[in-house]
Order: sequence, then structure tokens, then C-alpha cells
Amino acid sequence: MAKKRKEKTDEEEIDFKLPKFDEEKFLKKERRNIKTLFLSSLLGFIIALISFSFWTLLSGSELRWELVLLLGVFNASWLKYLFTRLNIDLTDFGRKGWFGSYAIYFFTWLVVLIILVNPPFYDDETPHVETAILPGMQEIGGTVVIAAHILDNVGIEKSGIKFTLTDPNGTTYTPEFTFVDSIFRYIYENSDNLLGECAFTLKVTDVNGLITETSGVFEYSNDALSITSSRFDDIRSGDAIVIKTDEKISNENFRVYYCINNGSEINVDREDESDKEGYETSTEFEGWSENSNMTVKIYAEAIHYFKNVIEKFSNIVEDTPSYNFSTETDSNIGSEPVLLTYNCTLASLQQDQKEGTINYELPCPIKVGATPGFEIAIFLISLFIVALIFKYRKKDKKK
Repeated sequence: MAKKRKEKTDEEEIDFKLPKFDEEKFLKKERRNIKTLFLSSLLGFIIALISFSFWTLLSGSELRWELVLLLGVFNASWLKYLFTRLNIDLTDFGRKGWFGSYAIYFFTWLVVLIILVNPPFYDDETPHVETAILPGMQEIGGTVVIAAHILDNVGIEKSGIKFTLTDPNGTTYTPEFTFVDSIFRYIYENSDNLLGECAFTLKVTDVNGLITETSGVFEYSNDALSITSSRFDDIRSGDAIVIKTDEKISNENFRVYYCINNGSEINVDREDESDKEGYETSTEFEGWSENSNMTVKIYAEAIHYFKNVIEKFSNIVEDTPSYNFSTETDSNIGSEPVLLTYNCTLASLQQDQKEGTINYELPCPIKVGATPGFEIAIFLISLFIVALIFKYRKKDKKK
């Protein structure tokens, strides 16, 4: 029986014949595919040029990308008209053929359009300028730091930056500044100890002549910081020492601290966490001593971080006068550890601050990713198209 089965199997193998290869049909199909590929790419290129014209006309529109995308998608319907008009045989073109043609059209259109709407072919993006004034209010003897983070898609040269400043006397001049690694810096020293408001204008022009202009003001005053407590003599650990600040020191939260007899820094809590002007401390913190005469100097630190820049920008406000305190006999004086500063690392990890930390947040480094927009939509559409291509390929293999 085994011998008969073997003979039968051999006969079946001998009877199997390969189908005849139809060379003419194959060449006809390949020529058709080449034509459709060329026409799909050509149409994508032409519609990309037309879309670029609409792109320039829609400058400033919030729906710019969406409208251009619709233009590109709806014009894909011209493919069927072109194929029919040019008498291309679409008998066995099928869903796979149509899908492939539309995909080629779409990606050709997308690639060409992206190239056209970016430098060196086109640039309508004004320079991005983010400024910081540290501090916004300073006391006599202190400096003011004016910093700016300047970005542009075609680049900025120092020669394209114009900086003018007007002092409290109304005198306007163009001071020297530095511009390194996209960071603009200028330090106003107020050598004449002028009180009042200063104003500045920062005008940035990129290599294509597009302009961004920003301005700001800062002030010199004797009231930026002060201790408003009524009692300075024979104070005990339970006596509050109240510090008054002006919120103009910074648009953001700023750190308030003081030094005793030029010693180490002692951070200060706010009376109310939401109030930038009221701070309170006492002699219970380390640095204070009982039965002593002490000289206190108060300060405020204005802090700023530019987006996606690790460097910390800060400047100090020092209160002009010093304050003399005397303490009584009290064992609680100087018994508590100094308050810690706000920890940005813990904040970035969304963890609670350590016990004994100041009760208000301070500026921390800011990391900002790309804003979801047209690029994300294109990416998702591309993934969808690729998934469909693989789906149809699998179906064809099964057939």
C-alpha cells in the first residue's frame, strides 16, 4: 500500500504545470502603473504650488494650515479625471491601485508644500522675543538686568538688534549690550542714583526684514523693601517681624530674605501665601541670639527662567537702610532651623516640598514641547495611510 501511495504522489507532482506567463499583459499593467505613478506625483507637485499661493494669501489666518490641508485633500479628486481623460485602462486597477495613487499624490503634495513654506523659499515668521526685567523695582545702589530670549527660524544677528533706553531724566540713548547664544543682556547701573521710572525699547529684525518690537519699564524707589514692625528693642521669639515689599519687584514670585550682622541668608515666609507684598519672620530662627544687639539687612531676589533655557536669571534688591534690633532673654530665640528655599526638582516631579520650606512657589525651569497642530494631524494621517497599505497587501497575499 505504501508503494502505491508513493507512486500516486509522484504522478501528481509530474502532472502539476506552472501557469503560462503572459508577458504582454504584464508589460501593459506595468506601463499603466508607471503612468499613474507619474501623474499622481505630477498632480501633487502642481497642487502644492497652488497651495503655496493660498498659504501666502492666508498669512495671519488662524485656520491657515487647516484650509490649505482641505485644498490639498479635495484636489485629489482630479486623479480619476486625469486617468479617464488620458484613456488609461483601469479595468483591474482595484482599490489597492487607487489607494496607492492617492497616497503618492498626498505625500508628494505634502513634501513639496513643506519645503516651499519654509526658509529659504519662504519666511513670514517674525522673531520670537521673550523679555525679563530683574527687578522691576530697584533701590538706589542696585542694578537692573534686562534679558531677552530671541529666536527666529532664519537666525538673528547682533546687528539686527536695536536697544534704546530712557532714564528718569528723560534722556534717551543707545547703550551697549551682549547677544550670545540667543540671549540678549544689558545691565543698567544707575550711576547717578536717579529715582523714578526708566523705559526701554527692544527692536529685533531678522535677515529677511521681519520685525518684532517690545518695550518695558522699571523703577528706582526707596520703598521697594522695608521692615514695618513697630518694635525693635527687647524683642522675644514670639514677636513678629513684618517685612513689606512692592509687587513691582517682579511679575513672578520673588524670594525675600535677610542677613544678621552680614551673616548667612535667612528666608522669610509670607503672611498670606497669595500676597506678594507681606512677609513675616521672628527671632526663633537660627542666626538670632538672646540678649544681643543685631543689625538686620533685608533683600529680595527676582528670578526668571526662559522657556527651554536651563540658565537661571536673577538679581538682588537690597534695602537701603539697616535695622537695629535688641533681644531679651528667651531660650527659644535662635532655636529653629532656617526655612529652606523652594525646590524646583521636587516641583518638576510633582512631589511635596520638604517640611520647613518657605510657603510660596518660586520660578522654576520651563520645558515646553512642540504644540500639537497641523504636524500632528499629518503624522496621524500618514500612520493611517501606511496601516491601510499594509492591510491591502495582506489581503492580496491571501488571495
